[in-house]
Amino acid sequence: MKILNWFLVILGIGGLIGIRVLEDTLFYDPFLTYFHEANKNIEFPEFEWGRLIIGYLFRFILNLLFSCLIVQGLFENRQWTLQGAILMSIVFVITFPVYLYCIHDKFGIGYLFSFYMRRFVIQPLIILLVVPIFYYRKQMNKQG
Repeated sequence: MKILNWFLVILGIGGLIGIRVLEDTLFYDPFLTYFHEANKNIEFPEFEWGRLIIGYLFRFILNLLFSCLIVQGLFENRQWTLQGAILMSIVFVITFPVYLYCIHDKFGIGYLFSFYMRRFVIQPLIILLVVPIFYYRKQMNKQG
């Protein structure tokens, strides 16, 4: 791999780590402490819908950007990077409204279900699927 590619991968991973480390200061998310307590009986936090939605969208965009840097650095294929971005966006478009409904329902649908929906919204979990899929694809392209 070229030095620029390694730089992109390291920048992407560093960015994702930075988002996680600085999440308390970068994003408006009153549910951070709610879920960190791991106590179903804790009082449901007060929040502002507009700020909450904008905060989640901002976080998704940053996660998407850094995830795309990783994919581009690893595979040097802009089409695959675009496909990865589309896949990550599709998962977000599906899980975000479900999570917002969970919030609206005050997690009445289930604490653990809401917790895991939130994980798909705030964490770039799909990158853990995209990288192996594209690695396998790259190996198959070499054989064929």
